[in-house]
Amino acid sequence: MNHRHPRALLAAALLALPVAATATNLCPGWNDPLPEGEARYEVFFSPYTHHWTYSEEHEQVYAISLSRRLAGNRSCGFSVFNNSFGQPSAYAFVGWQWPGVVPGWPRVYAAATAGVIYGYVGRYKDKVPLNLGGFAPVVIPAVGYRLSDRAALEMQLLGTAAIMFGVTSRF
Repeated sequence: MNHRHPRALLAAALLALPVAATATNLCPGWNDPLPEGEARYEVFFSPYTHHWTYSEEHEQVYAISLSRRLAGNRSCGFSVFNNSFGQPSAYAFVGWQWPGVVPGWPRVYAAATAGVIYGYVGRYKDKVPLNLGGFAPVVIPAVGYRLSDRAALEMQLLGTAAIMFGVTSRF
């Protein structure tokens, strides 16, 4: 199988995401301003993912995502990563964040994203539910600790497979 074609499609999809989100109104408020001084974007980087069950096939997962922050603690974004089996993958999503969810710990927040993942193909297509041609719907809950207005530590629960640890930075 020629791997250039799926990568080209993936690159095109990621480049088209902001235009598509605005054009189809999947992210209402994309162009609305945030309050003075608030960062418009957030980047997430994960250097480590822990799989609940050991497999010789598992590879280390690295992920980076970019989100456009929206009013009402919402966001829209995309992520690129190598999945647990070393395949180039992507995730387009909408997200929500709930700050101050633990009384007495105002820096703790809960978050969730929902969207479409691409990348589990070939012999790994059954590793994610509802996978159709490499595309599957997903929901990713998270818990984070805000270090400052611009930085946080975050853990994302990847279904029954793993937990991802990372850092966020707003700009």
